[in-house]
Amino acid sequence: MEINVNQPLGNAPQTAPDSGTRGTLRDFLAYFLHLGTLGFGGPIALAGHMHRDLVESRQWISERDYLEGLAFSQLSPGPLAAQLAMYLGWVRFRTLGATLVGAAFILPSFMMVLVLAFFYVQHGTLSWIRAIFYGVGAAVIAILLRSAYKLIRSTLKKDPLLWLLFAATALVTARTESEIVWLFLVSGLIALFLKAPPAFLRQGIAPALLSGFGWLTQGMQGSASFDKTTTLFLFFLKAGAFVFGSGLAIVPFLYGGVVTQTHWLTERQFLDAVAIAMITPGPVVITAGFIGYLVAGMLGAVLASLAVFVPPYLIVLAAAPLYKRFTQNPQVKAFVQGVTAAAVGAITGAVYILGRRALMDLPSVLIAAAALLLLLAAKKIPEPVLIALAGLAGLLFFKGPA
Repeated sequence: MEINVNQPLGNAPQTAPDSGTRGTLRDFLAYFLHLGTLGFGGPIALAGHMHRDLVESRQWISERDYLEGLAFSQLSPGPLAAQLAMYLGWVRFRTLGATLVGAAFILPSFMMVLVLAFFYVQHGTLSWIRAIFYGVGAAVIAILLRSAYKLIRSTLKKDPLLWLLFAATALVTARTESEIVWLFLVSGLIALFLKAPPAFLRQGIAPALLSGFGWLTQGMQGSASFDKTTTLFLFFLKAGAFVFGSGLAIVPFLYGGVVTQTHWLTERQFLDAVAIAMITPGPVVITAGFIGYLVAGMLGAVLASLAVFVPPYLIVLAAAPLYKRFTQNPQVKAFVQGVTAAAVGAITGAVYILGRRALMDLPSVLIAAAALLLLLAAKKIPEPVLIALAGLAGLLFFKGPA
């Protein structure tokens, strides 16, 4: 998800705080434990909380460090909010800070997901549970639709190339019912070569190199021939390593893997997993823990959660020291624009796929429409409140098994 990192968010002071006296490691851990426990609203809301609390209010992080961390999280694959938290922990306390801050931010929502997953596995077949998720699934479609619309407006603007990349990825996702990872890479490369071509291309020395990208498509699809828990771990490791954008960008990737390719979950179970991620605080990609539990119990939940967060954690440790010298590189910016357009297209395609199955009758369509109207009319309505109302509506309108 692209955020304008060239403008400060609010009227925060521009001078760096005294990092030696403001905010100890214990203070940081307490803050991120609190944010991971009560921070609803998705990655953009969580990033906004960090700016308001750490930059404007407490002044533990300088405006410059925050904006650079935000840009770094956009440039890298993996969940935006979790990676930003790790980066800010690294800025202040290096490796130990990135490690402990990341754990403090992720652990609360992981524990909540474990409880919900256990309850879902034990009682998910009860009619009233199915009725609640019937309504919740319709509301999730409305939330995803609103999110896709906002992403389209904020990222594509009037750039015809980005619109073309967006449309191509959306159509492929809707047609194949899966996210094809190499399309993200190809979209980034197309934007790079057309918007900010490297010097050797501008000089016409090696244009023939453009024809040699067929190898990118090999090895990116399918599952390794290991047992189910190993396959699960590798799948979510790939999700954490290759999915760019906000937490919602992982939805089409997971759908293609766990529903279409491996058939680990039904479409309804997958939609329920997305709903669980939205009603719990913390990073949206904690849905990996819920899916892992449904596939392979406690071990699956632990492996899936570790796998999806390990790549962004390692990226912070490895790339943050070198990051500042590349922040204004035009080739890097162009590549990220192409990847972002592709991510928005994949999200839009996923909304179509999930909506086609979740909106199965007139009551579910009405619930989704009402939820979308509430989101547009009352822009600050908390998503957990909206989902709770949709669950109540599901109890009223659900007529049979989903």
